[in-house]
Amino acid sequence: MMRSHLVGELLKASEDTTVDLCGWVAGRRDHGGVVFIDLRDASGVVQVVIDPSGEVGADPHSIRAEFVLRVTGTLRARPVGTVKSDSPNGALEIGATKVEILAASDALPIPVDEEVEADEALRLKYRYLDLRGRRLQGNLRLRARVNGQIRSAFSEQGFIEVETPLLIASTPEGARDFVVPSRLTPGSFYALPQSPQLFKQLLMVGGLDRYFQIARCLRDEDPRADRQFEFSQLDMEMSFADADDVMNVVGKVVANVVEVANGEPPSAIEQMSWAKAMDNYGTEKPDLRFDLLLNDVTAVFGETEFRAFQGDSVRALCVPAAGDTPRARLDALIERAQALGAPGLVWMRIGDSAAVDSPVAKFLSAIELTNLLTATSASAGDLLLLAAGPATMTAEVLGAIRKEFCVVTENPELRNSGLRMAWVTDFPLFEGLGDDGNPIPAHHPFTAPHPDDLDLFMTGQGDELLSIRSQAYDLVANGWELGSGSVRIHSCVVQERVFDLLGISPELAQARFGFLLEAFRYGAPPHAGFAFGIDRLVALLAGEDNIREVIAFPKTQSGADPLTNAPSRLDDSQLKSLGLTLAAKKKESRS
Repeated sequence: MMRSHLVGELLKASEDTTVDLCGWVAGRRDHGGVVFIDLRDASGVVQVVIDPSGEVGADPHSIRAEFVLRVTGTLRARPVGTVKSDSPNGALEIGATKVEILAASDALPIPVDEEVEADEALRLKYRYLDLRGRRLQGNLRLRARVNGQIRSAFSEQGFIEVETPLLIASTPEGARDFVVPSRLTPGSFYALPQSPQLFKQLLMVGGLDRYFQIARCLRDEDPRADRQFEFSQLDMEMSFADADDVMNVVGKVVANVVEVANGEPPSAIEQMSWAKAMDNYGTEKPDLRFDLLLNDVTAVFGETEFRAFQGDSVRALCVPAAGDTPRARLDALIERAQALGAPGLVWMRIGDSAAVDSPVAKFLSAIELTNLLTATSASAGDLLLLAAGPATMTAEVLGAIRKEFCVVTENPELRNSGLRMAWVTDFPLFEGLGDDGNPIPAHHPFTAPHPDDLDLFMTGQGDELLSIRSQAYDLVANGWELGSGSVRIHSCVVQERVFDLLGISPELAQARFGFLLEAFRYGAPPHAGFAFGIDRLVALLAGEDNIREVIAFPKTQSGADPLTNAPSRLDDSQLKSLGLTLAAKKKESRS
């Protein structure tokens, strides 16, 4: 080896030990001839002292930032008064006896490991330099520990790791597929997997009983803070299992992962129905780090003369100690509510003796105001925000305000307050009706209906289908959806009924899913599964707001890769070998 120690191992070595170190120059200082270098490797930083009066090989005055060096020297204590208490190796230094320049470096286009961040486009273009920083190094090492613990925890529970194909047939799973043209079968295409869904169900038919995989998945949907084109997910499936079995297994794995990452186990994972989550938090991804519920105050205004509150539903959000919120901020909240689909937002500041300061207070009776304060438990110094209209809209609007205003703006300390997780269960099987009258699945079309709603599922039509619950469950943490799962359909009759309701003809179902339907004819066990996004979990554990910060080589918000200039065009010979031609661009008409 070119080195005897990693920098991070020097604390374990004895003083006066001769060491060989390799790394990058993180900093250089020339103090009257003696040159001080901060040498950085993947494990840490240590100070190297070079006395140019000695024969050390390379000229220390020629060394610049980010040069790659090999240093031989003696480990020793720093002189009194020069110790750096904020560095693990701050009490140590290396007295260099030999310095070798392994590689020179030009001036860097972006700073490495500095407080001032570079432009994100530059960070992604020079990602290999960005990776030298402590932040990304730490995040990727955390990710490696998470992956290792996932594998260990599932193996200990009797799961077998199986890799599933990356080139598959296109199947509808809720997002657009990325497709790959086939050279050997011109005009035909593979799809890249949105998930291993169908293959893991086939593994259950194959009798593997318990499967897991850290799977690469690809979906052609717009990137955002918690979404990339390509991502990694923990994928698992169990035979002869129900929702409680899956939640128990996944809960243990996630608890183990969090304890390994944070040094202490997370709080117990709560469980609530989808209906309760929507009613109390206005979202199926509630952030439970703070206790703030929506209040249904429709009954308070049952006989109101204030026209704005005469809708189907009136909901209120009481924000404690926010009564001094500036008017400009309140106006911004009104605009946000309107952007979310509400006709407006009513605010009320609660003063001493239950006095209400609001533009609409004069339109409400004293009894209505008193009952409102009682229903919301509002007191002096609090702020009330109210929305009126369709029940779903009022819940979703105030749920978004709750998260954006109360979490991001008022409670920035919540960023480092740990994980609060919950299982959300009993989702609707269908989220609405399409223009053709067919129901739209809330999850993928292989999710089993709730057993108590099976009769309605088999016979229901139109709007009555929207009351059917599914055996689906999500794991949410700090307002993010970590993952989803469900009990699967293992009956051909039930699966064919789903296809029929979705308007998928028997011929189309056979063409797309014939292999799955045929497999079900040969003894398919009841089975259930789950998948969660590793990128999202690691981002939460690392305290990051964007999963790009825990991915080695991510894409931009527009889906581009500045490092490799992807996506890029193929040349004519490549297109020809694939049997493809590009359509000519239409010329813009001139007026």
